[in-house]
Amino acid sequence: VSSFMTLLPGDVILTGTPDGVGPMLPGDSVSITVEGIGTLTNQVVSAND
Repeated sequence: VSSFMTLLPGDVILTGTPDGVGPMLPGDSVSITVEGIGTLTNQVVSAND
């Protein structure tokens, strides 16, 4: 990635999902953790909620 764009401190690189992982559905939750900062968890809801 850094061969064609400049990466700066704090940049996040998202690479998609591995094989066999299905779509997120209402009721699922997604958590991200940043070492030294903490964890953020969000629940997936439908667009109609």
